[in-house]
Amino acid sequence: MAESNKENTENKILNAAKAIFQSKGMDGSRMQEIADKAGINKALLHYYYRSKQVLFEAVFSNAFSLIAPQLNKILDSDLDLFDKIRGFAKNYISFISKHPYLPNFVINELHRNPGFILKLKEKKEFPNFEKFTNQINEYVEKGLIRPIAPEQLFLNLISLNLFPIVGSPLFKLLLNLDDITYKKLIEDRKTEVAEFIIHSIKIK
Repeated sequence: MAESNKENTENKILNAAKAIFQSKGMDGSRMQEIADKAGINKALLHYYYRSKQVLFEAVFSNAFSLIAPQLNKILDSDLDLFDKIRGFAKNYISFISKHPYLPNFVINELHRNPGFILKLKEKKEFPNFEKFTNQINEYVEKGLIRPIAPEQLFLNLISLNLFPIVGSPLFKLLLNLDDITYKKLIEDRKTEVAEFIIHSIKIK
């Protein structure tokens, strides 16, 4: 029973922290409001997570553990390259749309604490791109796609999916779009990005 209560409290904390971080970001969030939202006192919050940084890393690691297996499943599958690109784009955008606070955190954290990403790499579910890389090189050698470095293709795939979400306030302003219309635009990118990349590399 005690173990069950502990797990329940941790879940309440992580869910509360996720909501606060998502609405206010890392710097704007306060441990007291996270405790209030979780329905516990601040002392108990600090018992589980001694600092806001530790709590943020726990939220990030929890979210990472959700997306990493999905990406690995796609990258290590026997799907052809084009279906992998489609699957990756769809899953990546879906995930980032549900966790919009994560990209900025990753960028800020990499600048502030480069060692943090190394902690993630130690996790068994950290994505392995070896099979994906070999597949790209194989498609190039067979003349199925234009010559492109696997690293460039991967950067294109990540950047085209990520930046419209990270830069959403700017793009809404430039394109004069409301939140609902922009959300639909991002939803469409689950297929638009993949098809754009495929058409740019595929040899007819």
